[in-house]
Amino acid sequence: MIGTYLKKFAPRTLYGRAAAILLLPMLTLQLAVATVFVQRHFEDVTVQMTTNLLLEIAMVLDELENSSVSEVAATTAQSLNVGLREWGGSISGNELVFYDISGRTIVPFLYEKLIGVKDVDLSNLSKVIIVLESAAGPIEIDFSRYRVSASNPHQLLVLMVLTGIFMTLIAFLFLRNQLRPIKRLSAASTAFGKGVSLPFAPGGAIEVRAAGQAFLDMRERIESQIEQRTLMLSGVSHDLRTPITRLQLGLELLDTDEAQALKADVSSMRLMVDSFLNYSRDMTGDPVEDVDLVALVTNLATRFDPPLYPKFLGIPRNVALREIPISRALENILLNALRYGDKVELTIEYDDAEIRITVCDNGEGIPADQREQAIQPFVRLEEARTQSKGSGVGLGLAIVADVARSHGGSLILSDSKDLGGLSVEIILPL
Repeated sequence: MIGTYLKKFAPRTLYGRAAAILLLPMLTLQLAVATVFVQRHFEDVTVQMTTNLLLEIAMVLDELENSSVSEVAATTAQSLNVGLREWGGSISGNELVFYDISGRTIVPFLYEKLIGVKDVDLSNLSKVIIVLESAAGPIEIDFSRYRVSASNPHQLLVLMVLTGIFMTLIAFLFLRNQLRPIKRLSAASTAFGKGVSLPFAPGGAIEVRAAGQAFLDMRERIESQIEQRTLMLSGVSHDLRTPITRLQLGLELLDTDEAQALKADVSSMRLMVDSFLNYSRDMTGDPVEDVDLVALVTNLATRFDPPLYPKFLGIPRNVALREIPISRALENILLNALRYGDKVELTIEYDDAEIRITVCDNGEGIPADQREQAIQPFVRLEEARTQSKGSGVGLGLAIVADVARSHGGSLILSDSKDLGGLSVEIILPL
């Protein structure tokens, strides 16, 4: 319970947590030392020095029993460096400067140990004035403030503060150098997850270097696997498309019922091969560019018959995207929507942190318990989307989901509130 409550106030960034680990012990130590110093110096030392001075004041008071104020002031008081005069009748009201810590110990101590005290004036930080009764009547005694408290009591505190600031600055510089390789590793891994291979060299502590080298090894293996897959798909493209084209050409010369069925099978084979190649295409080969999404979506919408009229919300601006994969993903969504519905709405919403691309239709939709399965490759939900509409090979939404993930985004399927069919939403971070 307490741990959960404290987590709300704990720093969330690595910089913040590392700084807290370094600074909290330092601040705690300084506070402990300052507390002990104030207790020892401003109280104990002040009491001891004031006690010594009370002996001299007692000697002055003893002399006043047999001599006048002026005589004692010129002899005993002067030799003790104590000012002595008759009281003028004004009272300070025990004035203290708000930051006078030692004065808060001196005033009650004088009232307790010195009989007949009427007033203690500490308004002047360099002098103490005491009004008290004596054998010669009310008198004022003044002496240097440095006789009852240290002359520079703030030096240690100032030194502690300045040293703490200096060490904090050094700790910050050291911490920044140690965390910089972690931030570069995070940036490189995030970019690689979006299909961008940033230059990266391991650095920092041994453990951070090991993590960076492990990332480089992993990235190299993944890139090697992607390259091998690309070579394999190139061979598949050459080996399968050529015989399929020959079959199509041969079937065009036949005009029988059996030939029509074979033509449909060959067209289905070509569709499957093209869909598979699109799904398995290497996304990292497409460059990331500043794309005008408004122009891209508008040009894509005009290709359909009848053309679509997209809605744009927010402030449009260029976005760093892979234009070809995004265009292919949007085309797949729109084709699916037009296949299963006769009314389609396309909306692009620009937010401060993300872009939402939403395509809604008035078709039969997909049940909520089958939506996760619908984005899996080669899955066809015939019960949700009837085959009479002309189903594909089950790669349309899978390609869209891959494109969204390659940009650091996500794909969300839901019910369309306005049209009643399926709502397909692509969320891309800015």
